Amino acid sequence: RMQNSRSKPCSCPSLKMREVASMYFTMVAAFLVILVVALQGSAPRQTDFPYKVPLDPQGLLELSWNVSYPEQAVHFQLLIRELHFGLLFGMSDRGEFENADLAVLWSDGHNSYFGDAWSDAKGQLHMDSQQDYQLLGARRAPEGLYLLFRRAFSTCDPKDYLIEDGTVHLIYGILEKPVPSLQAINVSALHGGLQRVQLLKPNISIPELPRDMKTMEITAPDVVIPSQETTYWCYMAELPEGFPKHHIIMYEPVVTAGNEALVHHMEVFQCTAAFDSFPHYNGPCDSKMKPERLNYCRHVLAAWAMGAQAFYYPEEAGLAFGGPGSSRYLRLEIHYHNPLVFKGRRDSSGIRLYYTATLRPHDAGIMELGLVYTPVMAIPPGEDNFILTGYCTDKCTQLALPAAGIRIFASQLHTHLAGRKVVTVLSRDGRERQVVNADGHYSPHFQEIRMLKEVVAVFPGDELITTCTYNTEDRSRATVGGFGILEEMCVNYVHYYPQTQLELCKSAVDPGYLRRYFNLVNRFNDEEICMCPQVSVPEQFYSIPWNTFNRDVLKSLYGFAPISMHCNKSSAVRFPGEWEKQPLPSITERLREPGPRCPPAPGPQPAAPIPLKLGQLRRD
Repeated sequence: RMQNSRSKPCSCPSLKMREVASMYFTMVAAFLVILVVALQGSAPRQTDFPYKVPLDPQGLLELSWNVSYPEQAVHFQLLIRELHFGLLFGMSDRGEFENADLAVLWSDGHNSYFGDAWSDAKGQLHMDSQQDYQLLGARRAPEGLYLLFRRAFSTCDPKDYLIEDGTVHLIYGILEKPVPSLQAINVSALHGGLQRVQLLKPNISIPELPRDMKTMEITAPDVVIPSQETTYWCYMAELPEGFPKHHIIMYEPVVTAGNEALVHHMEVFQCTAAFDSFPHYNGPCDSKMKPERLNYCRHVLAAWAMGAQAFYYPEEAGLAFGGPGSSRYLRLEIHYHNPLVFKGRRDSSGIRLYYTATLRPHDAGIMELGLVYTPVMAIPPGEDNFILTGYCTDKCTQLALPAAGIRIFASQLHTHLAGRKVVTVLSRDGRERQVVNADGHYSPHFQEIRMLKEVVAVFPGDELITTCTYNTEDRSRATVGGFGILEEMCVNYVHYYPQTQLELCKSAVDPGYLRRYFNLVNRFNDEEICMCPQVSVPEQFYSIPWNTFNRDVLKSLYGFAPISMHCNKSSAVRFPGEWEKQPLPSITERLREPGPRCPPAPGPQPAAPIPLKLGQLRRD
């Protein structure tokens, strides 16, 4: 179901033909007037590029982009505030500079060039025989140099990155000195980094907003950002006394000017109504001074990550807050990413909620899909691609969903540090019907609530199957499921309407079958694994010698053993019924993975860089 980061081979001209065409066009280009990009004119209109993100922590490189689904292409605008001798910009599987797909601007000290390049497994750069980063223009403005270029989602070039839904790892590198040629660029010596974004934003129409809409800002109160790389800051806010029920219909970020590169992500949580009051707090989330009770503020009202825009609820639904049975207390959590360790920066960032007293037809709900947080689901060490799957079964949806079904309109995927891919698929009558949300380049460091391109209807009797792929190559012992950052999770928080009592629909392997696995391993291995009841499941996993047999049997166990289903109401109580030792859903028909669409070639582009007249580039 998940496509590779590299385009798959498809019906492209044979290489010899392409080489000949490429050489021919290079010669023609040499004889003709070479394309020189005009540098006059003002900066392009901001409205042409609705999405924007700083690439580096200082904000010297700013990327804006738009997505054309009819053209199946992304248009980029890169603002370089201080141009030295050029830069690299590109995409790779997880933000590495090896095996990357790059657009490169460089100077030999006299002339400047732009070209589409790729790096090999050693980080050596090569000019791409197929130039798919198409330069559209370059212009100087008072704030810096604007570079405009275009790239198709899929190019059918095996050296190119396939732009898909989900997270994209963008990389950048600044050239501090002139270089005689593209091949002379030493990637390992570059001042560079990575930025994660969702490039393919959904093209959804913005619902009309009501006249009685009000706003509320939940913002940090002039915080001094700590001078360390990573800080999670917690701030408690509260709604006015007697605040009646409202619907949140939209929210957007409020980021203090100048801190755009430091505010990484933000969330607003509502506290549980089980406590009448919560203490005020304004400080680091991991501080010993943080009151214990703040851990009971876990109900997400809003979540934003760098590069995201405003979030809109569909016009039929809103997220309820206020009124009886709803806590007045909210917790704002801000993740500051400060790798350059700036001192004394002040910040009042947060989230602006838009809400209405005119309630919409439906309350929106949030449901957890995937795996239960339990150590019975584990990943052996040294795995590059280990898969765990959590089920929301037909039996649970049959019981808990209304006859007219529910509509999923947004989703937030979640794992801890070993997570690499996450996908949720809707299955009906044993046949996979639709991908609910998928991220083939998932990163635990970039989690946002994403509006879906199309609303997914789920009916009683449907199944929702969530699969996570993990990498534990850097670990020496098993990784078990749980709440700790070095333990693992596999969750999809789906946002849907109308709200039901079903808050959690997740599974885990039957514990009795796991005990049989430990017994089997014990019998087959000389090393004694203590099977005594007093030894915990994590301890048993940690004591397993991870040979091929033990790994393969665990994979098989997870692929066939019955499951324990958690079909839970909001009160963390299961719906009535038999939920232990449930059979795994059987899938008779898989979704076909769509092959990459090869765009009609705009005519062979010369496999040579395009000279640019950028004037004298800056010397240090």
